[in-house]
Amino acid sequence: MQRPVVAAVTLLLAATPAFAQSSAAPRLAAIFSDHAVLQRDRPIPVWGDGTPGAALTVELDGRAVRTAADADGRWRVELPAHAAGGPYVLRVRDAAGGEATAGDILVGDVWLCSGQSNMELPVERSLNAPSVIGAAGDDGIRLVTVQKDFDVAPLEAFRNPLGWAAASPASVGSFSAVCYYFAQDLRRDHAVPMGLISSSWGGSNIETWMSPKALAAQGYGDQLSILSEMATDPVAAQGRWGLRWQAWWDGLARDRPWSPDDAGQWTPVPAMEPWERWGVPALASYNGMVWYRLDIDLTAEQAAAGRSLSLGYVDEADQTWVNGVAVGASGSGDRLYALPAGLLKAGRNTVVVNAYDTWEVGGLYGPAEKRALVLADGGRVPLDPAGWRYRLASDVTAAPPRGPWSSTSGLTTIGNAMIAPLHDYAMRGALWYQGESNTGAGREYQALLSGLMADWRERFGADLSFLVVQLANFGAPPTAPGPSGWAELRESQRLAVAADDNAGLAVAIELGDRWDIHPAQKQELGRRLARAARHVVYGDPAPPSGPVPASVRREGDEIVVAFDDVTGTLKTLSGAQAIGFELCDGEDCRYAPSAVASGAEVRLAAPAGTTVSEVRFCWADSPVCNLYDAAGLPAGPFRIDVP
Repeated sequence: MQRPVVAAVTLLLAATPAFAQSSAAPRLAAIFSDHAVLQRDRPIPVWGDGTPGAALTVELDGRAVRTAADADGRWRVELPAHAAGGPYVLRVRDAAGGEATAGDILVGDVWLCSGQSNMELPVERSLNAPSVIGAAGDDGIRLVTVQKDFDVAPLEAFRNPLGWAAASPASVGSFSAVCYYFAQDLRRDHAVPMGLISSSWGGSNIETWMSPKALAAQGYGDQLSILSEMATDPVAAQGRWGLRWQAWWDGLARDRPWSPDDAGQWTPVPAMEPWERWGVPALASYNGMVWYRLDIDLTAEQAAAGRSLSLGYVDEADQTWVNGVAVGASGSGDRLYALPAGLLKAGRNTVVVNAYDTWEVGGLYGPAEKRALVLADGGRVPLDPAGWRYRLASDVTAAPPRGPWSSTSGLTTIGNAMIAPLHDYAMRGALWYQGESNTGAGREYQALLSGLMADWRERFGADLSFLVVQLANFGAPPTAPGPSGWAELRESQRLAVAADDNAGLAVAIELGDRWDIHPAQKQELGRRLARAARHVVYGDPAPPSGPVPASVRREGDEIVVAFDDVTGTLKTLSGAQAIGFELCDGEDCRYAPSAVASGAEVRLAAPAGTTVSEVRFCWADSPVCNLYDAAGLPAGPFRIDVP
């Protein structure tokens, strides 16, 4: 993507205080540190800051481009395309002799590795980690990790430090395992430097990585409007979001627990600690919603001086009201919510918190001193730990909406802080391993993934290749056909990639762990991603990811599924037949009584008169699949209509 030389790149003032100075030596943006890799064979964007109006020369390997810093001290150039090689020195200097350099620069292929926890999982937690880390020493693989951060608006520069490092025992252990094993395998037959940018956050949904423009195209306009207001008027934004939350609740339940006049039954909270530790059988292993309520008496002076509500930590998401008015919603960190003027009153005031938890322990807990009404002069009125009451909300099982400013479950927030500061850094491709946090709406994921790919191509270049990991298996294997959010999401991943000529899919359906959502087998996944890259990026004619469904037809008492991208012929492991095929009539599905692989087809027994509108394969959160090709690659899950 081409951008104007000066106006295209800006830097966050708070992160670069030198902008406030009348004179400053030029600087390179943080991503251009020692040991960096720049993308080969295409123009190389470089940016930074310096003295406003200063004439600057940016140079790499004897090739120089001149520019001038704008009125804010920002500058940007494009260096001419360069073949793979190095090491070089990247240099920017001004006429006054000021200079900044980045040494040991290589030119090769740059990859952005992003997603949630399975992309974030480090080498030190993967199989055979000690030997892998001890053997790390390829100077042609360079690593940089973007630290976790989020914001309601796009940032111009990273707020946390970052720096490139060559692969070594000191650098590899904490780096993304999938990303590292991918480059390690690719280097076997593509001996060019590989630059790996790891930018991931466990538990994040896809929406939090996308730009406002991309999400607006998907119908998120109203939520984005609230998010935008959060930057200028957080009290109003929280109030608007609270109304959306209440409308969601009203569609599912008849009571309004946030109302000060609620007449429901409330039980004293046994202790301000996770509800799993209360000794209440119904909460011993409960994931879901619990309502908390506290009545607090205030003097007229305290009510007039009240400015904010401090709750401390809530695990994991909350929606909070004071006197029936929504004042806050968050999904991370200590809660401190500004209060609307005039909300508090002399006498009884009511605080209500809806706490929602999906993993391990949950609830409102932590040091008692963090729970208080904060006054204008800094004084605090404690929220009496003995006064809290609770009510279980087990009858509402749907996940509540999360505030759009949340870190991992918001809109644009992680992308604003962990992708936007990369600007248009030249890259060869992106690896994407994410989706576990979106399995509650798997059918919608196809449009979101296609939107993300288009979004990042607008930023990093129209030719950016995408390599997508299809979700691995997790959970108990099925004993009967049924609905599956994980299967729906895998199908959305498959369809989004199939519709994109510059994307590849790495099937991981048997690489998971039924007991652990973070499987340690990342080496094979890295190899499969490298195989996809060889096909999509480097033109290798070998199929990118193993057998894929091509067509289905009825022949007498059989339904025949034909496959493409089969190396050799199809084969079944540990049995004469393929397992996991389902014959469906609408939502009524049953396992195929037999499924015999032959050549590049599988023949399913379906007696004449049997109504079959759809064939599903390995359709479950954690299916058992045994259909492979001669390359040892599995046929991935799919759903296909029967004509």
